[in-house]
Amino acid sequence: MPEIPTTFESLTADGVAKAVGRAIPVIATSMRPDVMQAIAAARDTERSERARSILGMMVENNEIAERDHVPLCQDTGTVWVYLEVGEQESVPGNIFSKVNDAVAKAYEESKLRMSVLNDALVNRTNTTNNTPAFTEIGFRPGRGATLHVMLKGGGSDNASRVIMLAPGAGYEGIKAEVVKCAIEKGSNACPPLVIGVGVGATFDKVGGLAKKALLRSVGQPNANPDVAAIEEDLLQAVNATGVGPAGLGGDTTAVAVNVNTAPCHIAALPLAINMGCCAMRSASMELVGE
Repeated sequence: MPEIPTTFESLTADGVAKAVGRAIPVIATSMRPDVMQAIAAARDTERSERARSILGMMVENNEIAERDHVPLCQDTGTVWVYLEVGEQESVPGNIFSKVNDAVAKAYEESKLRMSVLNDALVNRTNTTNNTPAFTEIGFRPGRGATLHVMLKGGGSDNASRVIMLAPGAGYEGIKAEVVKCAIEKGSNACPPLVIGVGVGATFDKVGGLAKKALLRSVGQPNANPDVAAIEEDLLQAVNATGVGPAGLGGDTTAVAVNVNTAPCHIAALPLAINMGCCAMRSASMELVGE
């Protein structure tokens, strides 16, 4: 199994494409380590015998996938590439220009399922190479850059939602929606889940807050202690639903609820819930600017 590189020499289109191409075969066939550890730990504390058995199968599935270099899941997902750049770096305008070629090559060589259509409405034919990748760039203080690559299955995204709440709904309204989503859709997203929750911004941005929350490691709380306390409360509430592993009952419906917040309009309370399935497949790599 090839290793995911941690550093590239330059923040260039070639460097980004190389990182994406080398990451895909690894993350398609091995669960993210923090999620794997959380599932293994949940197996040891789960009270339901059936749920313990399911969690054990998930651990075994990961071991087989890594050993035999086969996909963790038949849904090998769409490719999301998020480049987080230090504001002191210079980024060439064509930074993502070679990503699609890298994705097509990686999916073909690794014999991964092609799941992308030409157009959602008027041309639902398969592009046959799992492109285009969905790319995004953001900025942060300092130098350097972090490249995040995620393979996102359709089932977990289909179980996600965006709700524009009235401001008066407050935290209790947010909590009620997260629990409702877990009950109504959680079993379709292949639990135990990592749930990304975005609160704030605008209709078009709140989903991004939730998706980026999935990148944070299980067990790494939000830096704001007030938000971290909310994450713990939401996790307890979701697990109290009893949906359980594979939706067949138990204590472990989710191993993490990660929350990102942002400013918003006085008349709004945007909420996004992005489900991450038990086969969380992502990697983050550091790129070095010139």
